[in-house]
Amino acid sequence: MLLDKVLDPPSYGWSDQEGNLVKPTSKQIFKEFFKRLNIFHTRKNWLPFFSWLRVVLLLPLLYLFIFEYFSIGLLLVAFVYSMVIMGTHGTIWHHRYCTHRAYTFRNAFWRIFTQNLTISMIPEEIYVISHHVHHAKSDKPGDPYNASAGFLYCFLADVNHQPISKNLTSDEYRRTINLMAHTGVRPNTYAAYQKWGSIVHPWHAVLACMLNWVVWYALAYLIGGHALACTLFGAAAFWAIGVRTFNYEGHGKGVDKRKKGYDLNENDMSINQAWPGIVAGEWHNNHHLFPNSARSGFLRHQIDLAWYYIKFLHVIGAVTSYHDSKAVFLKRYFDVKA
Repeated sequence: MLLDKVLDPPSYGWSDQEGNLVKPTSKQIFKEFFKRLNIFHTRKNWLPFFSWLRVVLLLPLLYLFIFEYFSIGLLLVAFVYSMVIMGTHGTIWHHRYCTHRAYTFRNAFWRIFTQNLTISMIPEEIYVISHHVHHAKSDKPGDPYNASAGFLYCFLADVNHQPISKNLTSDEYRRTINLMAHTGVRPNTYAAYQKWGSIVHPWHAVLACMLNWVVWYALAYLIGGHALACTLFGAAAFWAIGVRTFNYEGHGKGVDKRKKGYDLNENDMSINQAWPGIVAGEWHNNHHLFPNSARSGFLRHQIDLAWYYIKFLHVIGAVTSYHDSKAVFLKRYFDVKA
């Protein structure tokens, strides 16, 4: 099965000889992290290195926001941008579209528009392929961000566990890039994959990120000068760090925190949390029940900003189709119609 081998296993492995989850020590996790960031050891480490480089490059702007331009008004802007706008966009783009194909764009313009609605921080490849594995092996050995292995295991997963394998056959590589064919990410040839260890070519990824950053910095500067630009880019860096904690929290920190009659998916330890749900539409237990649904806020109080955006695009014709599992959810679990 492709998802059993598509990710590059860490040196400490996914499971022991008895099939139990390996829970590495903090020392092992940090050793793996810095080894996989070392682009001088192998160029194939470039993608996780680039993913964290984005955060590091924006930290000075976060510093300027806090110590040079700080005001209560800009703090509110930073809060809304990092918590709501960046979070909701992650759900709209990386989660529901790139990974689960929950909806379809009319054309490339609307796909590119949606992709670049916010400051670019996460490479699609790092997110998408590993997230397919997460759903196939949720809370089991091989889950790249298995909460049962601890906070650091999840927080540093984008480097230690989420990059694709460097030893895929040509057929396995072809099937891997098919998982991302709809995203607009231009894939490497098999020969280029063998050279760089990734689906996306470094120059394509760097150019796309730089164009996104230049446009967004220019727009922010025109509206509010360097103060607003530093605020937004600093908030994006803050979000990029914080989002790495989500799956640890969203799976109960490795403890079964599901509420009977509310967290209805019984196949893993995912839970519906009010804060991620309200600010990003991430009702996680609902999502694990119906991963291909463009909506995961199924109950009256479950605000779903990501769904509202997708539905709006459908109303104006930018989205041609979508999956909505609300009616099935209500009928199956509450025996009522949507």
